[in-house]
Amino acid sequence: MPFKVVETAAADEQGAANAGWHLHYAQMSAGQFRGRLVEADLAGVQVYEEYMNTRIEQYYQAPQDALVFSFDMADASLYLLDASTQNLWITPENYREIAVVVQQDRLGARQLNPLFEELLLTPLRSAHGGLFMRWLSATLGQMAEAADTDPGAAEHLTLQLVDDCLFVLEQSSQAQQGSTIRRVRQHRRIVQRVQDLVSAYPTEHFSAVQLADCAGASFPQLRMAFAECVGMAPTAWLRMRRLNLARQALLRARPGETTVADVAMRYSFWHLGRFAEAYRALFLESPSQTLAAGIS
Repeated sequence: MPFKVVETAAADEQGAANAGWHLHYAQMSAGQFRGRLVEADLAGVQVYEEYMNTRIEQYYQAPQDALVFSFDMADASLYLLDASTQNLWITPENYREIAVVVQQDRLGARQLNPLFEELLLTPLRSAHGGLFMRWLSATLGQMAEAADTDPGAAEHLTLQLVDDCLFVLEQSSQAQQGSTIRRVRQHRRIVQRVQDLVSAYPTEHFSAVQLADCAGASFPQLRMAFAECVGMAPTAWLRMRRLNLARQALLRARPGETTVADVAMRYSFWHLGRFAEAYRALFLESPSQTLAAGIS
């Protein structure tokens, strides 16, 4: 049974460590990033627990042909995802998540009713969810300490996980009313349009008006959408995003290939002193230190 424990020191390393997902991670609060991923592959069912100490922007799409039961360990909420699910949000600090990724063929005759599509990315809560989440975290910890796992026991655990996840889903209730769910979905669409724009033009510095225009929203709507779905103002989010892209460019640079000024201006930071100050505040090192580390 493939099993891994990965300790990471950068947000992009954390994102790359999670197999099967389309992920983008970027650091959104100051500090030296520390992350941990514990992952088990149980032949058709992937189980993982993730920890990250700083706030992280996550933009993700769930694996193909899979149903994901994701538990936010802060408030014991269950989030249901499938391959159609795309989402951009920013985690709190010291974020922990535990998830079960079930291949559709593992569900067999228990394929979900289409009505469950209404539950995608909706916080679901139940007493059973909290108990299951804690049990699964303890089980993963025991597996991490064991030298190996009996194949028969692994198969039994796989079947139990599928049954338990479906039971928790059936016992859960929506934590939001219908009007709130509709508003959140509208806000997610606004955020998605902005994400598509800035992904297509990663070096551009867009104004809030430009972002609102591309999203087909007013500025107050844009601000509310980002406050609810991302947790920060759109211009602050965009600035953090460009700082992360600049960091990746500095780390990838080869000797004599570029300078800090080249990278800063590539990502629309025209005042080098302010760029260096903002960069150090976020990553606790200067851009020149990152450049030196990347080429050493």
